[in-house]
Amino acid sequence: MWAPGRERVRVRVGGRDRDMAERGGGWWVLAAEEARRAGTDYAFLLDDDPVAYPDPRALRQPGGVHGPSRVYDHAAYRWADGGWTGRALPGAVLYELHVGTFTAEGTFDAAVGRLDHLVELGVDMVQLMPVNAFEGAHGWGYDGVLWYAVHEPYGGPDGLKRFVDACHARGLGVLLDVVYNHLGPAGACLPRFGPYFTGGETAWGPSLNLDGPGSDEVRRYVVGNALGWLRDFHLDGLRLDAVHALRDSRATDLLTELSAEVEALSAGLRRPLSLIAESDRNDPRTTAPREAGGQGMTAQWSDDLHHALHAALTGEEHGYYADFAAPEALPRTLRRVFWHDGRYSSFRGRSHGAPVDPRTSSGARYLGYLQTHDQVGNRAQGDRISASVPPDLLCCGAALVLCSPYTPMLFMGEEWAASTPWRFFASFTDPELAESVRRGRAREFGARIWDGEGGEGPEVPDPMDPATRDASVLDWTEPGDEPHRSVLGAYRDLIALRRARPELADPRLDRFEVRASADGRVLVLHRGPLRLACNLRSRPAEAELDAPAGAVLLARGRVAADGRALHLPGHSFAVLETAGDAPG
Repeated sequence: MWAPGRERVRVRVGGRDRDMAERGGGWWVLAAEEARRAGTDYAFLLDDDPVAYPDPRALRQPGGVHGPSRVYDHAAYRWADGGWTGRALPGAVLYELHVGTFTAEGTFDAAVGRLDHLVELGVDMVQLMPVNAFEGAHGWGYDGVLWYAVHEPYGGPDGLKRFVDACHARGLGVLLDVVYNHLGPAGACLPRFGPYFTGGETAWGPSLNLDGPGSDEVRRYVVGNALGWLRDFHLDGLRLDAVHALRDSRATDLLTELSAEVEALSAGLRRPLSLIAESDRNDPRTTAPREAGGQGMTAQWSDDLHHALHAALTGEEHGYYADFAAPEALPRTLRRVFWHDGRYSSFRGRSHGAPVDPRTSSGARYLGYLQTHDQVGNRAQGDRISASVPPDLLCCGAALVLCSPYTPMLFMGEEWAASTPWRFFASFTDPELAESVRRGRAREFGARIWDGEGGEGPEVPDPMDPATRDASVLDWTEPGDEPHRSVLGAYRDLIALRRARPELADPRLDRFEVRASADGRVLVLHRGPLRLACNLRSRPAEAELDAPAGAVLLARGRVAADGRALHLPGHSFAVLETAGDAPG
């Protein structure tokens, strides 16, 4: 146990408390025969504090985050994926999945029962939202407090391994969302053991200690956790939450260090491993190679592309969408990755970001998406984009994502325009904390509070009410009914065409061109000899091509070609070949 500055550390194991010996550097040790046996419960006592705390590196927490830890033996699980050679991120289609609401049961095993749907859809990799231990049965997972333990209500460590095994058997890679920038508010015992956090603050709590006294061990704790997920759970990559909140002044920052360690592990395992950063910085250095002065992340999320698509499809102009209301926002962001690439950001009150060089940066390094858990769940009602736009227009948005040079990601249920919302929910047991979360959520939206007090904003579903979680569970009867069935068909066809025609997945940004009408609502994407034409207007429009139209490979709506003119009904798209040697 690493517990620097403590005068006494004991471990409670085998029915008694035993003193540990200090060995220098803040480390305390004890050889306990009981702790060698899987299934043994244990906990730690610090100085004269009577509270028994779980192990910060616990692999199992069967009684929740406040209970004792349990010894777990990774070697006891019998893997069935010996033939799995991994899956690289470039060219893949990702699917973001929350275990707790993917099915009504909310478990890994129940999710396995729906994996064939993802295979038929054409997905390549599943990106799980966080599954580390957090308080209560239900939550988003971003309030985790024991980063090494798998959330027990989902199925614990063996449940996660069964899920990964089942995915690999179907050819699906598995990514996991991990949170290193903050702890949840309930059961956060980590700071009691050592200087894991500094006095600085992020939007969610104290900053992780990455560069202060004691930070060597803190960084080892984080890197060891990341490597453990990849090695011991056979995961194919990690998504790193909000890395812009990591405060790190060292010459070699944490992301660069982690990139090097994961690259070494990948070589040893002989399969590709991916690191995807969520970063608000709009900084191309995040994904630039380490040898070129970058941090070496495999990819990063591009919220600007989401915002541009959302504003164009819904017409929303409030909050940060105001910056993306300009007619040129969508075509320019499609072409250049970031809208804020050094230009002024009104909601930040300053210029922001840096440009991506299309000659040296691959589009595969940036994730493109219509929806994510953040962009849906952080709306007052948790309403999906399908609640605001008709199915045909939703399919146009899907076509722009899936025919772009970026790595596409879908949010669960998006593929059939799910009518179920995806709301913010939690299940904290402390009444004061639960009430604080309720009121904080209401204040965020200037919303009415349930006792009748508060402002005039929209009523926000009570995040602590179990019904809020239940309403967020996918309805698996919907894909068989219209209009969900036809939307699902469009998604399947688009993904299948992306696989059949490699030009649609070509990540080379210097060979990608976007032409658009003056209002930015009729767009033509150049993908080698193929063209994607989209009409986001509700009325018919004509798209001008750079060469005579050839065969139409896929269309939503009845399109007609007349030489270089393509006639598109309202809210429609077409993927077609061009005749002759068209540039681009």
